Amino acid sequence: MIRCIAICLLGLWAVPASADRVKVEALYAQHCAACHGAEYEGGVGGSLVDGEWKHGSSDEDVYRSIAKGNVEMQMQAWEEVLSAGQIRSLVILLQEKEHQFREKQQKPPVPAAGEVTKTRMHDYRIETVVADGLKTPWAIAFLPDGRRLVTEKHGALRVIAADGALDPKPVEGTPEVTDHGQGGLMEVAIHPQFASNGWVYLGFADGTKETGPDGKEQTRSITAVARGRIRDHCWTDHEWIYRPDPMFRSRAGVHFGTRFVFRDGFLFFAIGERGGMMESQDLSRPTGKIFRLQDDGRVPADNPFADRPDAIAGIWSYGHRNPQGLAIDPRDGSIWSTEHGPRGGDELNRIRAGANYGWPVVTHGMNYDGSPMTAETTREGIEAAAAVWVPSLAVCGLDFLEGDVFPDWKHDLFSGGLVTEEVRRIRITDGRVVDQEVILKGIGRVRDVACAPDGTIHVLLNRPDRIVRLVPAR
Repeated sequence: MIRCIAICLLGLWAVPASADRVKVEALYAQHCAACHGAEYEGGVGGSLVDGEWKHGSSDEDVYRSIAKGNVEMQMQAWEEVLSAGQIRSLVILLQEKEHQFREKQQKPPVPAAGEVTKTRMHDYRIETVVADGLKTPWAIAFLPDGRRLVTEKHGALRVIAADGALDPKPVEGTPEVTDHGQGGLMEVAIHPQFASNGWVYLGFADGTKETGPDGKEQTRSITAVARGRIRDHCWTDHEWIYRPDPMFRSRAGVHFGTRFVFRDGFLFFAIGERGGMMESQDLSRPTGKIFRLQDDGRVPADNPFADRPDAIAGIWSYGHRNPQGLAIDPRDGSIWSTEHGPRGGDELNRIRAGANYGWPVVTHGMNYDGSPMTAETTREGIEAAAAVWVPSLAVCGLDFLEGDVFPDWKHDLFSGGLVTEEVRRIRITDGRVVDQEVILKGIGRVRDVACAPDGTIHVLLNRPDRIVRLVPAR
């Protein structure tokens, strides 16, 4: 059915400013359902989920249709009745519902052991790397001799032999980790010259436990980065790369961020805003930032804020919410990040020195309870996202594919989704996203996606906890 968004002319009542906290589902039921149906299926007005938009399908088009109305189609202009934030939240709701409808119509690529999974460019099979013995695996790194390092959220660093056998004992003596909410032992990466220097880098929640005024134990933590070497299955030569001042530790259990990439002798890593929201705009705080340090932790003199006394010198970019994907395009060295939005508004960003990525001043999402955050999705001086996902994918893990095992996917970007349980292939050409495809769906929460030196794609899964890899179908 051709969609006109003919929101009915019933009940032209004013909505007070305090109603901006009204959940979007209630707004829809109150103002829209009589014409468009309780299930968005259409009635007097068109269907809101069939993907057919008469006046344009972009965010801006849909927002304008609701705000300005259409006299010919007997559609009321709602901009004098609803706030800009409420109209924006309705746009997000309609995107969510359309996506859900579309998902029901499509057959997602759900791989099964021993079977071929077909995608547009390549067919593949999944092989199980580790099926048992892992507890909430978070990240994976590949050693030159074929072994793999895997972090477990509760604090263990595990070793997988080249033949796939999981060592039953974690590496001994690793840094103390605070398993706090979404945080714990998260990222692991090896130095680009690991073969000669042996450095292993870890990202984790660093914190303390204390007794609060009510007598209950409280945990305060912040993301930190350290490096060390592994000898005889023991952590040695421990060095702090970045350990924020304890004053920045938070009791919040959310948004730790944490992924690593290396470029030109520098380490880039992400710290989430820890629920502090506007802290991501404050250059005197480490939260909600991507950092650039030399690989031993020293601050480069040419960092964008290194000469500002009111800023942390290691900051490379800011205005981030919760980045949990970080990757370098091997073609041009550009850095890309995926970060969680609130309800809606997950983003893919190209990371540039000194850039502000907007959180929470602008966002394509809304509050989890369905109330609006802001109507602004862009603003001068704020870097626009390369891609935005509504509804949220809960993005996690990111890597560019190299090698020739999957030649038609070479240099594509692969991103995981926790909530959507998917791996998404993203093609970037001249710095722009030109194609997306879900290549894996429905076998667990995807915590990390990592392309191995042999060209296969490893996927770390939670619920159930295991590691699989994608290999070409022969």
